Amino acid sequence: MRIWFNKTFSTISAVFKDLRQSVPAGEVTLICTHAHTTAAAFLAADESYLEPSDLTGQAYLEWCVGFCKQHKISLFWPGKEAILISKHHVLFQAIGVQVLSVADFDTLSLLHNKADFYADLSADVAKSMDFIAVNNSDEFDRAVTTLSAKHESLCVKPAVSVFGLGFRVLDTQRDSITQLLKGVEYQIPLQELRQGMVNTPQFDTLLVMEHLAGPEWSVDCAGRHGELLCAVQRKKSQLAGGGQLIDNNTEIQDMVSRLTTHYRLNGLFNIQFKEGVNGPRLLEINPRPSGGFGMACLSGANLAHIALRGIKSKAFPQPVIQYGLKVIEVNTPMILQEV
Repeated sequence: MRIWFNKTFSTISAVFKDLRQSVPAGEVTLICTHAHTTAAAFLAADESYLEPSDLTGQAYLEWCVGFCKQHKISLFWPGKEAILISKHHVLFQAIGVQVLSVADFDTLSLLHNKADFYADLSADVAKSMDFIAVNNSDEFDRAVTTLSAKHESLCVKPAVSVFGLGFRVLDTQRDSITQLLKGVEYQIPLQELRQGMVNTPQFDTLLVMEHLAGPEWSVDCAGRHGELLCAVQRKKSQLAGGGQLIDNNTEIQDMVSRLTTHYRLNGLFNIQFKEGVNGPRLLEINPRPSGGFGMACLSGANLAHIALRGIKSKAFPQPVIQYGLKVIEVNTPMILQEV
């Protein structure tokens, strides 16, 4: 089987490693493309190729179809333009190529925008934090007033964001110079943020939310069109350098199972939770392998192999997960290329 992973995050290297460890030699060929010659994933792939950096949308979709033909791809596991590609499986099926999308087009579009996602989410499926979506300073002021009456601390985050970019806790006590000198991270003075809105009266959707101050769980999952095949919970230490715990929180496991079924999730995906005063709350569903994917697989569950077997077979042995393990990731220096 020739499996192609197009441009995606560097964490795909962990997926390659797990597939290589679990699949007999010669059974699978891992093919990777990226726009940069120094992509770390090239080091772990069997075959690697450059893809055009200037193509997006329909032009990129057509290039993908051509690449599949040229390189005799069996399974396409998309990263770049995954939402668009999910809408056009028929183009690939016509040339005998299977596409592994985490969900259908409508669902992936929904997950991309957290304001829409939270609004769509039923509390019977999973519980999210209290939030209000805003697009201007007046809405922001009203949201802060409303939520402050119910919650001790608030935070903000763009509705469209990855890797937690843009997340800030609203600081009502300190100004930015004090934060800078104290080395305070991920916080922003409320009044300075409000002042910045004077010059930007309208802005892209911003979420004003209750701040969940407890521990965070990152759950790495393998699924098959709504069936949860395996999930590994990583509970993150709140102490720097404290590692992560392979956990087994029943409430979180139940929410993961319901979310997988409700959104018919498929392949490899990641679901994040954080604890507030009323228990764990859903943060987001990431339709891709997480940055900590490799740590999850130290639990005894080879999630990449499970996802692949889910395509091939309806039944296979369930892995034995070693709960209670403390795990951490150690960076390894490597030479990308010689100049």
